[in-house]
Amino acid sequence: MKVILASQSPRRAAILDLAKIDFEVLPSNYEEKIANGLDIEEQSKELAFGKALDVFNNTQGDRAIIGADTIVVKNNRIYGKPKSREEAIRMLTELQGDDHEIYTSLAILIEDQGEYKEYKEVSISTITVGEMTEDEIIEYVDEERPYDKAGAYAIQSCFSKYIEKINGNYMAIVGLPINRVYEILKENEVL
Repeated sequence: MKVILASQSPRRAAILDLAKIDFEVLPSNYEEKIANGLDIEEQSKELAFGKALDVFNNTQGDRAIIGADTIVVKNNRIYGKPKSREEAIRMLTELQGDDHEIYTSLAILIEDQGEYKEYKEVSISTITVGEMTEDEIIEYVDEERPYDKAGAYAIQSCFSKYIEKINGNYMAIVGLPINRVYEILKENEVL
């Protein structure tokens, strides 16, 4: 059975590689937008599901489609991917010196001999970022250009030197709760 990652994220692909899961990449064309009336957890799950469903609907045969979405949240405010240098600096200024949450949702859609199954779940982690000076924030943004990263940072990058504490699943924070991916694929005899 084919395993398909519905994402262009090099981090998610690297996590699947680390787990020695054979997969192909077929990026989703799903338009990510925040739905009204859903709490943050449900919004995150719907974004992951929408990505997986888009690829599922454009493929055929026995397959397992993996969709994921990561949202950074502080005080019920969502920090998406910054659209500019100024926005990245603002985000990191607001996130530094405090706790925030990472919601990483996973959606796996499986078709096996005509039988369909779907899984939608979320992993929530808390990150404590230490105090950062304005110069440190500007240097990070200018060197790393984190415009494709929710919250304007990557925990696995040089930004790790500012992380004081993690409460949750590290791989989910990076982008994919690989333990759950493995369990679901194994349970469904995909692996």
